[in-house]
Amino acid sequence: MRMTITQTLAFLVFSLFLLTACAATVQPGSTGAPTVDSSPATEEPSAIPTPTREAPPPSGAEREFRTDFSRHSVDYSEILSGGPPKDGIPALDHPQFISVDQADGWLQPQEPVILVHIGDDARAYPLQVLVWHEIVNDVVDGVPVLVTFCPLCNTAIAFERTLDGRVLDFATTGRLRYSNLIMYDRQTETWWQQANGEAIAGEWTGTNLDFLPAPIIAWREFKASFPDGKALSTDTGYSRAYGQNPYVGYDDIDSSPFLYRGPETPDSLRPMTRILALEVHGDAVAFTYSVLEELRVVNETIGGEDVVIFWQPGTASALDSSGIAFGRDVGSTNAFSRRVEGRSLTFAFDGSTFVDDQTGSRWDILGAAIGGKLAGQRLSPIVAINHFWFSWVAFQPGTRVYQP
Repeated sequence: MRMTITQTLAFLVFSLFLLTACAATVQPGSTGAPTVDSSPATEEPSAIPTPTREAPPPSGAEREFRTDFSRHSVDYSEILSGGPPKDGIPALDHPQFISVDQADGWLQPQEPVILVHIGDDARAYPLQVLVWHEIVNDVVDGVPVLVTFCPLCNTAIAFERTLDGRVLDFATTGRLRYSNLIMYDRQTETWWQQANGEAIAGEWTGTNLDFLPAPIIAWREFKASFPDGKALSTDTGYSRAYGQNPYVGYDDIDSSPFLYRGPETPDSLRPMTRILALEVHGDAVAFTYSVLEELRVVNETIGGEDVVIFWQPGTASALDSSGIAFGRDVGSTNAFSRRVEGRSLTFAFDGSTFVDDQTGSRWDILGAAIGGKLAGQRLSPIVAINHFWFSWVAFQPGTRVYQP
């Protein structure tokens, strides 16, 4: 398998565009350069894994960054340039939000958004914005949050960005490992792997960020469930073709990962297979979208925890057609604990909605009971991340593929 000429040219044009455009614009209210906290870390990171081989830091990295490259847990030969330089894909540090009614004027019902819901604060991060910025530094219900999207791996992942009492701000390095986004924090310029939240080079090497649930859902689901929620605005201070997909056709099952140099992908699934991946207490499981679409509901035990996964149609792929809102329907999926009021429920799909066998209550894709004895309750979400198979298994080689 290989990338088509059209796909390769699209990536080259995208990289050239970023190289010429990204540095020219700044966020509203910003000085153009983020404030850097130079105070020492409150606690030294724990023991640092030793890489299997030694290689010099990535080309140009020592000129661009003040990272302590003597501390690292991966082989630097695994790190490649993605094209744009440091901050070439600009993170959003002062995100602006608008009401659901305002956003409904330009977001299509099937358009994919990342949901982050903490306390009473629910926020939608449209992929039409994230595909151009990849990182948003935000505060949700008082919690400093890092919302990320790596288009090359189809990974929408959110983290807490407070580490040992210190709030970190993140941006893009312009580098990739296993085709996955490498971030850096502006306080220490430690490099972080987006796929697993691990610090791989610099002061914090060996430390991991804490994940937050961040499913990709359709805009219609967000606005129906959170009418008082907020949506990330396209008023970013940058001139970008929001709504347009710079990775047209990338998620074609017959294409290959872009700039992937890593472990050989197990042939149990094709590299670009779309999966929902969970890791609970060391037990890693991949659920293919094709199986989830067929079953609609999966009751499973992972790492000793009773889990349910819902799937429903109606969410567009962000990496298919030239217009993000008009990509093919890949559906949306979400994972939850099955334990409610001290007992584990078993779920089924009744042809129109999700129903638990024990009480007959009806549930929506976001884990809210919308009818029946348990109406008004919510299932506890479990971190479950969209990936392409090649990306997840490169970082979790012991993953089992769910079979009905």
